[in-house]
Amino acid sequence: MARTGRPREFDRDKALNAAMTLFWAQGYEPTSLTQLKSCMGNISPASFYAAFGSKEALFREVVQHYLATYGQVMSPLWDENLIPRDAIERTLRGSARMQATRTHPCGCLVVSGASNCSPENKAVQALLAAERQRTRTGIRVCVERAIARGELRDCATTAALPDIFATFFHGMTCEARDGMTSTHLDAAITSLLTLWDANALLTTP
Repeated sequence: MARTGRPREFDRDKALNAAMTLFWAQGYEPTSLTQLKSCMGNISPASFYAAFGSKEALFREVVQHYLATYGQVMSPLWDENLIPRDAIERTLRGSARMQATRTHPCGCLVVSGASNCSPENKAVQALLAAERQRTRTGIRVCVERAIARGELRDCATTAALPDIFATFFHGMTCEARDGMTSTHLDAAITSLLTLWDANALLTTP
């Protein structure tokens, strides 16, 4: 009597990456459990719930995985060893390259992953809204640090810089998804940073 082979082990990390790609491409609500189980290796419902608990719990884990990998382009915002302008520039340019890369879904999962959610999924939408707010806070801290260090004027124009940079950052997702290349995004960032330079204070070496 022929012996059956051992069942293939469930690769949780591989399944999580597959789910991240699907959520990133389609968003939370349009992504069905059937699609998820299929892309994650045709796992059974029992395996899915045993490994991840629910669709929402899986999405929350996906977001944390995204932040720990692709989302690391945001880390310069919180690096106090960097000059504030450099921190913002590195964040914007790194994010532009990441969002426009065609080896994974374009844009930013945190920006587009849960928009226009139905009332029962407001908690998921709030999860990403909190992450976007964290980005706004990081940008604002950089601007405030530059003012405190005497690198930027303290005026109405610089007070608006955090909102300008955050709006540009979040808007890059739409542009990247519509096909804008990293080269064009990079050129736009160069122009955007002239707003900072126009309000910079001269400092002695």
